[in-house]
Amino acid sequence: MIVSDFLPDIRTVYYLEKQMNTYYETEHYKIYNENCLDYLKTVDDNSIKFVITSPPYDNLRKYQGYSFDFENIAKELARTLAEGGVIIWNVADATVKGSETGTSMRQALFFMELGLRLHDTMIYEKKNPMPASVSSKRYHQAWEYIFCLSKGTPTTFNPFMVPAKYGHVEANMKHRGADGELNYKKTKRNSHTKVRNIFTYTIGGGHSTTDKEAYGHPALMPEKLAEDQILTWTDPGDTVFDPFNGAGTSGKMAVKNGRTYIGTELSKEYCDLSKHRIENTLTDLQKPINRLFETE
Repeated sequence: MIVSDFLPDIRTVYYLEKQMNTYYETEHYKIYNENCLDYLKTVDDNSIKFVITSPPYDNLRKYQGYSFDFENIAKELARTLAEGGVIIWNVADATVKGSETGTSMRQALFFMELGLRLHDTMIYEKKNPMPASVSSKRYHQAWEYIFCLSKGTPTTFNPFMVPAKYGHVEANMKHRGADGELNYKKTKRNSHTKVRNIFTYTIGGGHSTTDKEAYGHPALMPEKLAEDQILTWTDPGDTVFDPFNGAGTSGKMAVKNGRTYIGTELSKEYCDLSKHRIENTLTDLQKPINRLFETE
C-alpha cells in the first residue's frame, strides 16, 4: 500500500461555511465547524465504521459556551455506528473534593445500555504523569481509560504483535488416551503474540507531538495513541471520524496512514490549527523518499 494512492491529485481547499459549515475540505478529508450533535443528526443509520475521540472530561474543557451533552451524543453515535464498527473513547475523571467522579465508567455503561458492546477496556498509561499535590491523599494519577465500544463483533482487527518469549521452544502438550494413559506430543508454539492492552506513552512538549503550534490546545491526545488505535481498528481507505476534532491529531494520523477523515469542531481557531497540521502532513507524505540505502 502506498499512502499517496489515497491522496487527492489536486489538494484544493474549499471554504464552504455557508453550506453545512464545512470549514476545510478535500476529496479525502473534511472538518466541519459545528456542534458534533448537529452533524450526527444528518448522518444515516449504521454508516460510520470507526470513531476515535477524547471528549471533555466532566466538562473540564468547556469552551464557547458549549455544554457537553453526553447522553444525546452517545445515542447518535450508537445510531450511526455501522455493524462491526468501533468507537474508541479516551476519557478520564475529574477530581472533586479529593476523589474521582466515576463519570468514565458511567459513560461506558450508558453506551452498553444503548446496545453497544464494551469490547475492550484498554489503558493509556503516561510515563511521565503530572505529580499529585503533596497534600493529596491519592497516588499520582498515571493513566486514562481507552474504551473500545463496538456494534457486534469488530469487522477489522489488526493487532500489534511481538515475539513470544518461548516462541522458539516446542511445547510438550499432554492428552489422555482412550485407555486413560497420559500421552505427550511436542507442538510448535506461536512465534508471536498480541501486545497487552496497556499502551504506554511519554507525553508533553516534544513527545505528544513535534508540532509546536498544537500545544495551543489544552488537552492534546498523543499522536502515537491515535495512530495505534487507527491502525488496529481500520484498514487503508477507511474513514476515521472524530466528533471532538480539537487540534486535529486524529485527522493528522488518519491521513498519514492512508485513511480518510471527518472531524467536527466548534472552535474556528482549532479548525485552522487542524488544517495546518493536516496540510503539513500531506506535504511531508509527498516528499521523495530517501533512497540512499537502496540497492540495484
